[in-house]
Amino acid sequence: MKVLVMGGSQFNGYSLVMELVKHGHEVTVLNRGRTAVGFPRSVRRLVADRTDHDQVRSVLKDETFDAVQDMSAYHPADVELMIEVFEGRVGHYIFASSTVIYAPTDILPITEDHPDDRGPNQNEYGLHKLLCEDILVDACRSRGFPATIVPFSMVFGPRNILADREQRMILRLLRGRPVLIPGDGTTLGQVGHVDDQARALRMMMLQPQTFGKRYNLTGGTYQSDVGYVDAFADVLGVEANKVFIPAPVMDDLWDGALVFEEGKASPVNIDIRSSDTARADADNMRRRFKLAQLVQRLAPNLHRWNRSVVFTVDRLRADIGWEPEYTLAAMVDHVHRWMVAEGLDQSLDLDFTFEDRIAANVQSKI
Repeated sequence: MKVLVMGGSQFNGYSLVMELVKHGHEVTVLNRGRTAVGFPRSVRRLVADRTDHDQVRSVLKDETFDAVQDMSAYHPADVELMIEVFEGRVGHYIFASSTVIYAPTDILPITEDHPDDRGPNQNEYGLHKLLCEDILVDACRSRGFPATIVPFSMVFGPRNILADREQRMILRLLRGRPVLIPGDGTTLGQVGHVDDQARALRMMMLQPQTFGKRYNLTGGTYQSDVGYVDAFADVLGVEANKVFIPAPVMDDLWDGALVFEEGKASPVNIDIRSSDTARADADNMRRRFKLAQLVQRLAPNLHRWNRSVVFTVDRLRADIGWEPEYTLAAMVDHVHRWMVAEGLDQSLDLDFTFEDRIAANVQSKI
């Protein structure tokens, strides 16, 4: 099968390229050509900046593919261009979306039919993914464009460009640092392995029952925050120095009522009439994303620190027979072995100052 991968040099895209090659597909990648990647010799590489529409049209004008796997579309104009270029010339177009599109809920697991969140708390990334989905659904329903939408969730694995997730947790444990756990650690989360997800994308290609549908793509199980930390510690053969952040402190941190300046905790009173309110809101959001790094957490702009967020992958199971293979322990082991092979267990430099300040404040009250 002739397959075009839009992107392909980074994390998800690279894993997909390797999966497709392994199964004998004829793979072409299109990206800006700025990342040095050791692709197999069989992979053909086209160079274009997808934000330069004339350049993309020129590069793809004589190309036809059985399937296009779009791993790098983030804006509505990205998919509008793909429809323009490939309508009538592709058997299947698969769009990588994100589970940040879904509205917060306490009814779990979240299905593909769950309401979207387009409100004021949604960020540009999530809103643009939704607008991309709108365009594709309309093209599929009105003109038969063979599109499938795949929201990814909390992808885990080697080569992850977001080092503040699993790589940060591994470094904490290997270096004997405190592991900060929000509240009592019972909040549930979910991760999926990059290779499992690449396999699902491969299995989906040219399956007409998937056209016009959305498919959640993540792991098959979920775990509490404590379970997440324990899984890492067990694989690494260390004991986690767990420091639980009391719920009232987490609430204050989350809401911006407590911030850390020069290592000291300071209460903050925000006057909502102040012209600085927007700046305070932005600071709060940045803080929430940092707090979401303590134990891997999805979309802190939408989900409060103690809200469990898990998704069902039953639609994928039913429609293409896919089943996630990696356990959480296997995911951790895979990433750790990769980090050691790359020397990242020694060389990776992450800033733990924010965590140290919280830990010092919490431990001083024990």
